[in-house]
Amino acid sequence: MLEKKLSIGYTAPMVTIAFTGGGTGGHIYPGLAAAAELKLLLAGQEVRLLWIGSGTGMDRSIVEEAGIEFFGAPSGKLRRYFTLKTIPDFFKVIAGFFAARKILKKQRPILLFSKGGFVSVPPCAAASSLGIPVFTHESDYSPGLATRINARFVSRTGGTIFAAYEQTVRFFPAKVQDRVTVSGNPVRSGFRSADAAKGRAFLGLDAEARILLVLGGSQGSQEINELVREALPGLIESYTVVHQTGPYLTWNLPDMERYKPYPFIKEEMPHVMAAAELILGRSGAGTVWECAVLGKPMLLVPLRGSGTRGDQVENARYFLEAGAAQVFVNESEDPEVLIHAVKLLAEDNEKRAAMAAASLKIGEQDGAGFIARVLIGEKK
Repeated sequence: MLEKKLSIGYTAPMVTIAFTGGGTGGHIYPGLAAAAELKLLLAGQEVRLLWIGSGTGMDRSIVEEAGIEFFGAPSGKLRRYFTLKTIPDFFKVIAGFFAARKILKKQRPILLFSKGGFVSVPPCAAASSLGIPVFTHESDYSPGLATRINARFVSRTGGTIFAAYEQTVRFFPAKVQDRVTVSGNPVRSGFRSADAAKGRAFLGLDAEARILLVLGGSQGSQEINELVREALPGLIESYTVVHQTGPYLTWNLPDMERYKPYPFIKEEMPHVMAAAELILGRSGAGTVWECAVLGKPMLLVPLRGSGTRGDQVENARYFLEAGAAQVFVNESEDPEVLIHAVKLLAEDNEKRAAMAAASLKIGEQDGAGFIARVLIGEKK
């Protein structure tokens, strides 16, 4: 059915394809990457894309900025434990289901692609109840709760579960494993065409400057910020430190010639990453795959502890074992350990080159293009 409706050259009334996911940029930007590839593949066809996301938060602004029609729906966080928010969140999930079902019934998409996050569960459930094929993608090494739930709707409707890593398949129940296909992670096309010279121009640095880029996510990371603050005098001995701090800092920024802090780097980020020799940051799926597409050696400080399911530790371990990264867990609070690691890499051209090659090998798979081709019915 999908192949017929979307085959190249087929003349038909406009068809609609729906996307869902949100709550964080990591659940939105990869979906937008797949949507952009879909637009390219279907150029000249009468196709309309829409997105169902959280009625509050960043979802709407990011999606609409990408030129995709946005529909807001209530969303409640899924938890494996009980808190005072569990009950009201349960009712938000129910409300989200009926809101999404109303949207889908009216807009009549031929499929729903989910990029995950708790925001995506009610739309996937609603699509399944309407017989709309559900497709979903898992960015992390092991599937989160939302993907595990959405996998049931994929199985019921004949869709596909996309996984970033080959090893991820084994985490799914045997009855849905035949629905899982390895795609890699969707990364925005801007990273594949990034220009280091443009990054240096944005930063005001010449071609000789060696850059250590520090990333803590769009909201920053207090742990990484504090670590960099303490390690900064040692780090600038080897590199110009470009630091995306996030908007919330608990300390005053130092005035140093080789230190360039930014609350947030937006459109220029691919170019800045291309200009960096080394990247220090978290190990969220989006960050590590963007680095991999650009072939960057990484120093990773994964988010860990009671507030996380351990997905960043798993992601970091994968890149460590592949030879693309060094990982700091127990030692992450020690600035001297970081300084020592950075200095060793700065002095070892062969080691950095080997890490860069390992990183680039992971990033070679075009996840966005692969997913888009499957969605339009081309062979996997």
